[in-house]
This record gives sequence, structure tokens and C-alpha cells, in this order.
Amino acid sequence: MQRKLTIAILGLGSRGKNAYGTELLTLRDRATVTAVAEPDNERLRLGGDAHNVPMDKRFHTAEELLSQPKLADVAMICTQDRQHVAQAVSALKKGYDLLLEKPISPRAEELREIVRVAREENRRVVVCHVLRYTPFFQTIKKTIESGRLGQIINIQALENVRYWHQAHSFVRGNWRREDETSPMILQKCCHDLDYLVWLSDSRCSSVSSFGSRLFFRKENAPAGAADRCLNGCLAKDTCPYDAEKIYLTNTETGVLAGHTDWPVDVLSEHPSEETIREAIQNGPYGRCVFACDNTVVDNQIVNMQMESGAVLSLTMSAFTSTGGRTIKVMGTGGDLWGDMEQNILKIREFGKECETINLGALQEDFSGHGGGDRGLILSFLDYMEGKPTDSTITTLETSVESHLIALAAEESRLKDGIPILIEPLRG
Repeated sequence: MQRKLTIAILGLGSRGKNAYGTELLTLRDRATVTAVAEPDNERLRLGGDAHNVPMDKRFHTAEELLSQPKLADVAMICTQDRQHVAQAVSALKKGYDLLLEKPISPRAEELREIVRVAREENRRVVVCHVLRYTPFFQTIKKTIESGRLGQIINIQALENVRYWHQAHSFVRGNWRREDETSPMILQKCCHDLDYLVWLSDSRCSSVSSFGSRLFFRKENAPAGAADRCLNGCLAKDTCPYDAEKIYLTNTETGVLAGHTDWPVDVLSEHPSEETIREAIQNGPYGRCVFACDNTVVDNQIVNMQMESGAVLSLTMSAFTSTGGRTIKVMGTGGDLWGDMEQNILKIREFGKECETINLGALQEDFSGHGGGDRGLILSFLDYMEGKPTDSTITTLETSVESHLIALAAEESRLKDGIPILIEPLRG
């Protein structure tokens, strides 16, 4: 009988507690959480209680947990971007294998360091590029591998950030400042760069990129705007970014529309009209989007020359009404178009009728990044248990490629779009 895998979760926020932690609760026959670390007392209590973690295995910082004798087989690192490498290196040297939240690091030298330490310590590291594990991208990959599209010549991808998601995460929220976290093209889109590398089955040779923080600036504030949405703002009625609209009444996000999960659970561990209104009044999520200290871009395009000869492009835009990804794959024998939000794929081999695949009719549960969160956890457990895995598994060495592309894209963007070679970044 396979021994249960033991896991220590470092960081009990949106990913550690609500995504991967929730998935692990359904897989207790294969894995058990034996230790947790989280600075927020309420999150620590809730996460610890959910997994029945003993009180003496609940820690207020990842560093405190990692200072103890090894407490589990795996350290699941779900802390903030700039904390990942130091904590990962410490955990690897302690003997942990890792499930590491993306992005790994915004610095090329730190990427090289963590790869070196993982090899020296002979430890396994999987990075949470969850999109590879979705039924949507799995089906696209299998279609390409079948040969129906011929040789892949071009892929065009669009990351629809969605207007309120941009405001929540990248204007008001934790990832609004590049100097504190990562460039947006890395933080938000290393997922996309990863699946593009995977689908094209090629490394990247050079990158060019353009983009900016074009809209979310103080000079674009409407007449009568206040510094906070509840401070007598005269533009509330017509502003789609009004915090009351997003967190209270929006049919996709607001607690008055029946939502108590993301994004409102970021504002309060117990979302209600009262707690959310208090958070809007006093916290960062009630600030006017034109009066924040955000520095990350709200639109960007990345062009990639692959070693295979294929050319790829990724557009990231905050100005979309819906979320998800759209993609077009073009090959010498046919093309494929897909919409992840609708879970629809259209495949046409040249000279043949179009085939439409409605993934929504084949699978009911697409929660958690289109089913990717659960797919990642299942594949990770298989990998750790020594079961056969395919090219989907996002090992550390595999995942670094998307990060190098993102760093090159940001360098190109800051240098007016000049092409940046990837090889020198590999070191």
C-alpha cells in the first residue's frame, strides 16, 4: 500500500488555503497536511483546523517552520513572489521536495540559483503552471501531437485579464507594484508563456515586446473622483471600477449576489455585506483605481521567435469584459481556434469540415483555473509517488523557460521593443 505523502503548506492565502489546500482535502487517502505557516492569525486557524494540524505544527512564518526539523515530505510554497527563492532554497537544503507557486523569481540569477540547489540536493520541484493541466490545453496539445495540424508555424494567444480582475489584483491588490513583486508579464502571464512553449515543443531564441501602464493613472481620473470610493466620489454612478459595484453587487464577484469566494475572500475571511463594506472603507481595495501606487502595465504584447522556426505572440489586456484565454494555432495542415472561457475548440484540417469540441458538455467541473488546480495536484501526487508522467509535468527546469521569456519581454519593453536574445539569460 502506498504511503501517504506528507505536506507542509507555507502561505495560507488564496492559493495555499483556498486552491491547493482545498484540493488536498478531497485527497486525504493520498496526502495529508502535517504543518502550516501563515502570518495572519485567522487564516492560520482556519487552515490548520481544516487539515487537523496539531497546534505545535502551526507557525506564523515560513522561516519559523523551516527552522524546525523536517516536518513533511513536501513543502508547498504559496507565499509572496519575492519570498519564493529564499524559502525554496532553505526547504531544499532541509530535504523537502517542493510544489512551488509561480512566479519562481523575477531575477535570472535567482532562477539559476534554485536550479543549482535542487540539483545539488537531488530534490524534485514542480512549479504551479496550472494551465497545462486543464482539459482545454490538454486537448489542444493532443490535437497538435496527433499531427492533424501539421508543422506548427504560428500561435496567437490572448490573455483576457478582465477589467475588475486588473483593478482587484494589479491596481489595488498585492501585485500592483513591480518593485515589490514581479513584472505583470511574469506574475500574470508566465502561465501563458509556459503553455506556449509546451504547445510549440520548442525553446525560445529571441523576444520583443511593447506595453505600458496606459490607463490606470491619476491624470485619467474622471471629474469628481475621490481618493476612495466611499469618500464622496462624484463619479461612482458611471465608474465600472467602483469598489461597491465590484465587491458588493457585481453578479460575478459581489457578496450581495451570493459570492463568498474569490475575490471577496481576499478582503475578508468571512465575506458579508458588513465585513466587505468595512474592508472597502478602510483597506486597499476601496481606493480609487486612479489614485493607487500601482506601477505594473495594463496592456502588453510579446513576440517570440522559437528555435523551431515558429513565431508566437501573446497579448495581455486588462480591458476585457470576460476572462480566460483565447488562442489560434496555425500549422501546415490545419488550424485550431479555442476559447477557454466558453470551453470551445474548433479544429479544421485543410480541405475538411470543421470539428467543434464542446468541452463543457464532456466535463462538469471547471472550477480552479478551468480544472487546472485539481489537475496539477493529481499530477504532482503521481509524480511524487513515482508513477509515469508525461510532458505536462511542470518541473523546475521546464518552468524556468517561461520566466526567461518574461524577463526578456520586460527588458525589451523598457528598451522600446528591441529584440532580446534568451541564451545569455540561461547562463
